[in-house]
Amino acid sequence: MTTDPPSARPAAWPAFGSETVEWQSADAGYGPRTGRSGRTGPYEAAVPPSIAEAPVVLSTSTVALVAEASAEIARFDGETHAATTSYAALLLRTEAASSSQIENLTSSPKAIALAELGRKGRANADEIVANVATMTEALDGAERLDGAAILAMHRTLMADHMPSAAGRWREEAVWIGGSARSPHGAAYVAPVHTRVPDAIDDLAAFMARDDVPVLAQAALTHAQFESIHPFPDGNGRTGRALLHAQLRHGGLAREAIVPVSAGLLADTDRYFRALTVYRDGDVEPIVVEVADAVFPALASSRRLIADVSDARAGWGERIRARRGAAAWALADLLTTRPVVDVRLVAERLGITTVNAQLAVDRLVEDGVLTQVGNGARDRVWQAAEVLDAMDRFAARSRHRVV
Repeated sequence: MTTDPPSARPAAWPAFGSETVEWQSADAGYGPRTGRSGRTGPYEAAVPPSIAEAPVVLSTSTVALVAEASAEIARFDGETHAATTSYAALLLRTEAASSSQIENLTSSPKAIALAELGRKGRANADEIVANVATMTEALDGAERLDGAAILAMHRTLMADHMPSAAGRWREEAVWIGGSARSPHGAAYVAPVHTRVPDAIDDLAAFMARDDVPVLAQAALTHAQFESIHPFPDGNGRTGRALLHAQLRHGGLAREAIVPVSAGLLADTDRYFRALTVYRDGDVEPIVVEVADAVFPALASSRRLIADVSDARAGWGERIRARRGAAAWALADLLTTRPVVDVRLVAERLGITTVNAQLAVDRLVEDGVLTQVGNGARDRVWQAAEVLDAMDRFAARSRHRVV
């Protein structure tokens, strides 16, 4: 067996380096004396390599997996394009919820829908609604993938929750694990903040390449972004929104929403390990994780669409309104917005609030809608069958059962 000479072998993917950085905690003189010395002195921070022109070399089996997953996405995209009803908004909400759940931000589909109506007070639901807006921003701006687009995504995500940092590169050290008081002993210390703008520009150059399979490119972009960690908070959700933007930008998912996060949820430890070894120059695990996630995510999405379609068909047999009445348009709206109030119905259907209330009353009488709570003012109604279908989707995502 012969081997290629070193000069003939493809270069390995560049690993992150490290540099020594001085640290002096702002609260070094406070707290117990014991352990104080462990929070002072120099620490090691990551140094991001340039990947703009780095060769992407994957094993034969991973190349085959990426090709198969890409074909599955293209097939689903074709189904979405041919369908008479668009479920993109429904899938966008489920993906935003799954991405948030990876960050331990959990909320029920009903709570999220109520938050979308402006019923505040449910912190997790409010943050997930912000993530819906972030993913919408990412997809709407997919034609241009650069630092400005990333800042716009983060601004949308964090505007209400961290307004001082929303849409701005961080200006402080960030790290994962260890103590909240200093980076000493952390599992990973991100690059110093002064390196962030150049690292993002390099990442944008990598995203602009057309010589890498789109799905693999999106996975590597995501891993590099998470390793740069350009924000004090919201990196994970912004990074997964960026992944979707790249699938759209590369033409792999022209219309469909591929809920990759739902596919990653079943084994988040493996996902985080893949991000960790990426920094050592091992690109296979994160590409495999993202490609593997496509199959359960799309299978579960198809089941969700089938469940909601069946519910809609059943309503068609129960609704007693005349054809062309607003009640029918409201039934269609409920397939993607299963919790409504009169204001939303009037706005979405382009009718008066009086006619919106008549449409709601019709669907209540026909057993499609039920009122949430017993209040007589500021009322809200739900389509329980759609919410149940979304709950089942969430359960399948947690267990990767399809």
